[in-house]
Amino acid sequence: MTAFKIEFEPIGRRGECPSGKSILDCALTIGIGIASVCGRQGTCNSCKVQILAGQVSAPTSSERNAFSAGELKAGWRLACQTYPLGDCKLHIPVESMTTTQRLQTEGLEVVTRLEPSARAYRVKLSIPSLSDLTADADRLSAELNRQHHVQCQQLDIEIMHQLSPQLRSLDWECQVTIRDNEVIALGPWPSNKLGLAIDLGTTKIAGYLIDLKDGKNLAARGIMNPQISFGEDVVSRILAAVKSKDTADNLQTIVVEALNQLGHDLCSQVNAKPVEIVDIVVVGNTAMHHLFLGLPVEQLSSSPFVPAVSHALDVKTRELGMNTAPGAYLHILPNIAGFVGADHVAMLLAHHRSLSKGVIIALDIGTNTEVSLAKRGKITTVSCASGPAFEGGHIKYGMRAAAGAIERVHIEGEKVLYQTIEGAPPIGICGSGILDAMAQLYVTGIIDESGRMRDGHPNIRSRDNQREFVLVQQDSNSEQQAIVITQQDIRELQLAKAAIRTGIQTLLEANDCSEDDVSQVIVAGAFGTYIDIASAVTIGMLPVIPQEKVLQVGNAAGMGARLALTSLSKRAEAQSLARKIHYLELASAPNFNKTFIQASYLGRYWITDGNRIEIK
Repeated sequence: MTAFKIEFEPIGRRGECPSGKSILDCALTIGIGIASVCGRQGTCNSCKVQILAGQVSAPTSSERNAFSAGELKAGWRLACQTYPLGDCKLHIPVESMTTTQRLQTEGLEVVTRLEPSARAYRVKLSIPSLSDLTADADRLSAELNRQHHVQCQQLDIEIMHQLSPQLRSLDWECQVTIRDNEVIALGPWPSNKLGLAIDLGTTKIAGYLIDLKDGKNLAARGIMNPQISFGEDVVSRILAAVKSKDTADNLQTIVVEALNQLGHDLCSQVNAKPVEIVDIVVVGNTAMHHLFLGLPVEQLSSSPFVPAVSHALDVKTRELGMNTAPGAYLHILPNIAGFVGADHVAMLLAHHRSLSKGVIIALDIGTNTEVSLAKRGKITTVSCASGPAFEGGHIKYGMRAAAGAIERVHIEGEKVLYQTIEGAPPIGICGSGILDAMAQLYVTGIIDESGRMRDGHPNIRSRDNQREFVLVQQDSNSEQQAIVITQQDIRELQLAKAAIRTGIQTLLEANDCSEDDVSQVIVAGAFGTYIDIASAVTIGMLPVIPQEKVLQVGNAAGMGARLALTSLSKRAEAQSLARKIHYLELASAPNFNKTFIQASYLGRYWITDGNRIEIK
């Protein structure tokens, strides 16, 4: 049987596809997850790919319905309907990937010149004698200067505690790590020189272990923020900390313990030790920043929501209880305002170059969503209390993106089609599935623009005095429980999407822009990585903009933290960027209430003479 070589970008995977097999079948065979909700019928349009090179079968009627003539000419096809006729190269857009596959693209890479704050040197020292009674610390400083022309007179106090026995145990040859003019670590030559970049999110924490000798990412891992036991949102945690100093101390302690465990686990993956971590960069929103550092947060709980500190900080890791090299430092990027923190600065840092091209909207979607609009070098930023709904919180069957979570939904008449993560039996619905379900319920007329469920569909039922739509029917034979979207779920989703859309609209109006002026939308954050942009536009969460102008960048805050870890220039750039950002308090914006009410409707945001015009 003839087989063709297929190259899948941007994943960088290659495989062979036997003749007579579709691109979708070929992808699944070699372990590439492409979404296909309708079971290869060509009706859901979720498996879009672009043929970059090579010959494939002619477009089917389903594909001619899915794409314009221009799109077909540009190579856009449905993977389930397209069959290779020779060797091919194709591109899978992020919206066509399953959640598992999207994790592999998390955090679009940004290359920068390696310029870490910590530098390591190999040093050979002469052995003390009766004719050479130079003190150990002075001997080390002198040899650094003689062998590497490095002036370094300062040794961290913990290094001095260990210096004399350590030099002798190492037979007077060692690796010395210096930050500025201070020795912060000493070990055998050669030793690892590791850095840890951390995105300290309200719900999740992402950690990246970096080799500071070459800038390579050695390991990455995400964990839940244990502070969630004190509240799902930052306001709940702030109020808990204000109410009790013991609680405030506990909030700081448990997150440090989580970070230490994260660092240990990452090091274990590469046979390294936490003591080899010589530098850390942490980014997070202002509340996470303050709680982590043990700073007062009461002033963040009431207007005008002023942070205790906004500039970048450098703190000894041991002062926070972090397990690292003895003299290592922790660098924290600057904050912007009470609810826009270093994580958003890091996100903008990762995509700083893109912000100078036209009118750019950049948003990092999470429990608290930060939105910036860049126009001719000016950046304006707002904070939106979007809540946890799009991460599965406050949703009856909501859950995190894990095996068995419904991640895609498509409704055809009375038929409900869905896809779960890893193809496992459905047990709940994650953020991307929730957004899809809401969009599908709207476009099929099952809910109206106000979000109210209408009568007429067989999957609508009433339970506990409220309507709900059945996504998955109960099956007693397989013990499958029914999974539903309730009317209350829809209301929670409307509030979340309205908060985000209000932020975007406020920024557009503040900068004398309309939706039509937007040249690109950058979507960051874990939830932003997984969503179907078409669904987000359908419900009115995002402006109406061609999908090719939307860039889903994954954990851009984590990428910004990694840039700051590996480059002093990027740290300086982050501080310069933070000083240029104009923060706009959303609640005090003109017509805030009117804008929020308008944004809560489903469909395109549109006001003429104060009246809503529905455009589907």
